[in-house]
Amino acid sequence: MGLSLIEGFTKSLAMTVLSEIGDKTFFAAAILAMRHPRKLVLAGCLASLIVMTILSASLGWVAPNLISRKWSHHVTTVLFFGFGLWSLWEGFKEESESEELAEVEAKLNADWKAETGSNKVNTKGSDDLKKQQRPFLTQFFSPIFLKAFSITFFGEWGDKSQIATIGLASDENPFGVVLGGIIGQALCTTAAVIGGKSLASQISEKMVALSSGILFLVFGVQSFLSAAGES
Repeated sequence: MGLSLIEGFTKSLAMTVLSEIGDKTFFAAAILAMRHPRKLVLAGCLASLIVMTILSASLGWVAPNLISRKWSHHVTTVLFFGFGLWSLWEGFKEESESEELAEVEAKLNADWKAETGSNKVNTKGSDDLKKQQRPFLTQFFSPIFLKAFSITFFGEWGDKSQIATIGLASDENPFGVVLGGIIGQALCTTAAVIGGKSLASQISEKMVALSSGILFLVFGVQSFLSAAGES
C-alpha cells in the first residue's frame, strides 16, 4: 500500500483538479466573482475548501483506526471503481453541458434579487441599526466572505470529491492528500474567480466527467492490484 507523500500528493492533486473543474462550486465562484470583489470571493471559497479538505483527510486518516486497514483499503478500491463508473455515466448521458451552470446561476440570481430588493427598502437610519444588530461573525468577516464560504462548504459537503478524498486519505499519506487537495482547489478556484463566467461556459463538462471517470478507474485498478499483491 503506497503511503509515500509524493504518491498521495499526485493522486490528490489530479483527482481534485478533474473533480472540481466544472463542478457547482466552480460555477458559483465564477458567478460570485462577477458581482462582488474578487479578493473576498476567492478568500471565502479557498478558506471553505481548505477546511473541507483537511476535514475529509482527517476522517480518512481516522478510518483505519476504526476498522481494519485491510477493509478500509477494500472500501477505497470499491469507491474508486464506483466513482469512475458514475463519472463515465455522467459524461455519456445526453444532457446539456450548460445545465449545471444555468442551475447555479438561477439560484444565485434569485438570492441576488432578494438581497437587492431588501436593500432598496432600507433607509439610512435603519442601516445603522442593522449594522449594530449584525451577527457576531460579520463584525469580523465580510458578509461576502461568509456567503462565498457557506455556498462552497455546503456545496462540497457530501460531494463525490469529498468522499473520494476521505477514501484516498485512508489509503495514502494524509499529509500528501491534504497538500495535493489544497493546491488543486486553489488552482481551480483561482481560475474560476479570474476567468469568470466566460471560462466556466467554455468548459466541456462531458470531457471533464470522462477524464475524471478514467482517472478514478485507474486509481481503482492500482488499488486492487496493490491489494492482490499483498495477499
